[in-house]
Amino acid sequence: MFGCNKIARRMFLSLRIAMAKKTVKDTKENLQQSWDEQISVFGAREHNLKNIDISIPKNKLVVFTGVSGSGKSSLAFDTIYNEGQRRYMESFSAYARQFMGDMERPDVDKITGLSPVISIEQKTTNKNPRSTVGTVTEVYDFMRLLFARIGEAYSYNTGRKMVKFSEEEIVDNIFQKYRQKKITLLAPLIRGRKGHYRELFEDIRKKGFLKVRVDGEIIDLTPKLQVDRYKIHDIEVVIDRLQVTDDMRVRVSQSVQQTLKMGKDLMFLLVNDTSKIVQYSKQLMCDETGISYEEPSPNAFSFNSPYGACPVCKGLGNVYSVSMEAVIPDRSISIKEGGIAPLGEQRDAYMFRNVEALAKKNKISLDKPIRELPEKSLNILLYGNADGITEETIDIDDVTPGMPYEGVFEGIIPMLKRWFTGTGSSEALREWVEQFMELKICGECKGARLKKESLWFKVDEKNISELSNLNLDKLHAWFEGIEKRLDTKQNVIAKDILKEIRERLLFLLDVGLTYLSLNRPSRTLSGGESQRIRLATQIGSQLQGITYILDEPSIGLHQRDNHQLIKALQNLRNIGNTVLVVEHDKDIMLAADHLVDIGPRAGTYGGQIVAAGTPSEVLKSNSETAQYLNGKKRIEIPAERRKGNGKLLELKGAAGNNLKNVNVQFPLGKLIVVSGVSGSGKSTLINETLYPLLSKHCYNSRVSPMEFKSIKGLEHIDKVIEIDQSPIGRTPRSNPATYCGFFTEIRTLFASVPEAKIRGYNAGRFSFNVKGGRCDMCEGGGMRVIEMNFLPDVYVHCEKCNGKRYNRETLEIRYKGKSISDVLNMTVDEACDFFQPVHYLYRKVKVLQEVGLGYITLGQSAVTLSGGEAQRVKLATELGKKDTGKTFYILDEPTTGLHFQDIRHLLDVLNKLVDRGNTVLVIEHNLDVIKVADHIIDLGPEGGDGGGIILFEGTPEEMISNKKSHTARFVKEELAAK
Repeated sequence: MFGCNKIARRMFLSLRIAMAKKTVKDTKENLQQSWDEQISVFGAREHNLKNIDISIPKNKLVVFTGVSGSGKSSLAFDTIYNEGQRRYMESFSAYARQFMGDMERPDVDKITGLSPVISIEQKTTNKNPRSTVGTVTEVYDFMRLLFARIGEAYSYNTGRKMVKFSEEEIVDNIFQKYRQKKITLLAPLIRGRKGHYRELFEDIRKKGFLKVRVDGEIIDLTPKLQVDRYKIHDIEVVIDRLQVTDDMRVRVSQSVQQTLKMGKDLMFLLVNDTSKIVQYSKQLMCDETGISYEEPSPNAFSFNSPYGACPVCKGLGNVYSVSMEAVIPDRSISIKEGGIAPLGEQRDAYMFRNVEALAKKNKISLDKPIRELPEKSLNILLYGNADGITEETIDIDDVTPGMPYEGVFEGIIPMLKRWFTGTGSSEALREWVEQFMELKICGECKGARLKKESLWFKVDEKNISELSNLNLDKLHAWFEGIEKRLDTKQNVIAKDILKEIRERLLFLLDVGLTYLSLNRPSRTLSGGESQRIRLATQIGSQLQGITYILDEPSIGLHQRDNHQLIKALQNLRNIGNTVLVVEHDKDIMLAADHLVDIGPRAGTYGGQIVAAGTPSEVLKSNSETAQYLNGKKRIEIPAERRKGNGKLLELKGAAGNNLKNVNVQFPLGKLIVVSGVSGSGKSTLINETLYPLLSKHCYNSRVSPMEFKSIKGLEHIDKVIEIDQSPIGRTPRSNPATYCGFFTEIRTLFASVPEAKIRGYNAGRFSFNVKGGRCDMCEGGGMRVIEMNFLPDVYVHCEKCNGKRYNRETLEIRYKGKSISDVLNMTVDEACDFFQPVHYLYRKVKVLQEVGLGYITLGQSAVTLSGGEAQRVKLATELGKKDTGKTFYILDEPTTGLHFQDIRHLLDVLNKLVDRGNTVLVIEHNLDVIKVADHIIDLGPEGGDGGGIILFEGTPEEMISNKKSHTARFVKEELAAK
């Protein structure tokens, strides 16, 4: 009986163990399945996130949306991406991590199922002037390889095709052309150089050679032979002299080999009867002029390599030169009155005494207007000489009495050049000189960046610079079917290179970048363009199992091209990746596999998951986003368009970049929208032509506009303001209160409190940026940085002030029961109520509320504000100022980062500016902005070379009948839906 119980217990125990193992196995399988199918985030609290939990399906196109400031970027970038990066960093050893940038752990409990992450954000790729679209996408690297391997060389003197010979071909050629003739084989040693070359002659003589050819004359090699060291010489050694007959073939072959060896792959053949010289080279050579090129390598076509870069501009394509207009801005005044700007007006300075001594010696009047001075006299002052060749000697004894010295006056222009390029010049001096310089296209390479030899290598009669200047769609068309234009050998070599080039170009075309060219500097790209370039590069890499996180890739993209971007994102998903997109574009939201709406509002009122699911499921919810998507809410079209004030700006002959000599009118007192497909010329017309003109008129700035003929109506404008989405500050100390300027008034208000007056506190006492009232331990930052060696630095509240930034004595001063720290922690909505009795403060704080920023705190760090929030802070700052009604506002894609509801707030602000009599010009693709405009200027019809034409000027209602405009088609749909 006892034995049976023992067996039963063992069986029961075995059964429990088996069940436990199965449970563990099932749990592991379920967990693995969960990890394979979704990314799970638990307890996310970064910034304003409210301890949210969310499951995101993997290998899907997932879009995060919500009002600006609701927490989308906090979840996507600051939580998911940062955790992925931190895990990657922690895979390195502790020793290695101390040399790398530290990653702070995001405020989240746990994230599971996270695969390696790659972030593609709204940042310009590279500010380096050497970085181009071609180098970023690597297309140019493959083109360099293509030209190095199959490029055909041409002489830059004659344009004839270069040839190169092998030793056998040289021998065959000699027998073919010079049979039965007496020839001399010469190995060139010195070409066009000075020297006596006694040692060289002695060395040749010791090797057994008997004759040399010096400057065209064959002489015997005698001991102590030398030539005139001050003359330029050509020296060749005579290797052999013979008659070309069949029985001499072996000797000819050996002599040719020896000649090429001593001449470093170059040899001369002298036909004795005619004294004719023929050149042969194993390198590329022009048989007519004798010019030879080195064997091409990929570096020879790189403007970032000394082997390929233009020697004048060093591969930049542009050079700085002195601007005569800047040096002599007004020829109607004399030199003493400041006619030569770098000298300034007459004063007791060493430089001016130099000029006075020079003028006295050459009888140059410093009192006459510059235009009355002879050109010769002016050249002496500007160049130190009358003809630009020699420098002018002056007696320094006339300059500084008692110090006789015969010096050389280099001239004002050479002096400016020396100061600008000299290694000993200070940064301040260079900045001062730069105002007299202008950037011009390099005269040597004509902007091609490469040395002339590299530009004479061609494939199908095109050099690499010509191809790099083509728009990407035209470049792709050029590469299509190129095999038919190449020979068999070239096709064999180029097969794999052409495949890589075509694939990369196709990816760039798929994301709507048809109008760019490979030589376009990456620093001139918008955030959306650079983001789409990186997206195309990632698609080309064909990586799988990656989590891609993108920040509004539709920036700067016309509605016509949206489907191309959506297709590119879907391709990235289809090859086995998870694509997370922070986006506000309606088309991309509806094309998503999974849509996450974060809100319900912004700042402290957001940070929650309002709706999540397929787009159709989210549309059934009552979220702010759903109401705009399903048509319950919409931005209304104004019942009547403004008539303006009857005045206008008229710009004629704008021809910068791709603009086709356009004439355009800007009616004042209206909301003007400049539209058109990406690359059609909008930024060139407004940011690079109109704005510099207005800035120069209003502020006398030195910004140079692009090419134009004339502009009328500037007298109607007294102020121009450009509002972009750059941060309002790059340090945590910057905040909305300091940027808008009313923090100074808040500090003054606290300094006027009786208690503060008794203690002798002034406004400076309440600044967290200066000593006195701020906390000494955290120096007004509110946070202390704890260095963790190879671990990320930890930020903690300062234990002395507990994050309040100020010391105890300062915090004891209270206005209406609130300390200065309490005021900084107020939201804009709370501050409006608090400061309502203080009219001059209330007006400025109220403007922040009116632009939809009631949720941010007055002291919120500038680095935590989104691009849309930063732009609205700038708008609020301008609204808080008094204007004359003659202000011209320019905004470039202000809807970037804005939700439908935020766009409504933005339009309210812009309309208030226009209602005051000002003019607001917006460069925009967003249809909600375009449809409410008083006046539309549409450019196109295509991007790049296919654009640059004004297609339409007028109201949206008038625009819809325009057949050439792509924008008109979408505006018609919007107007029909009202």
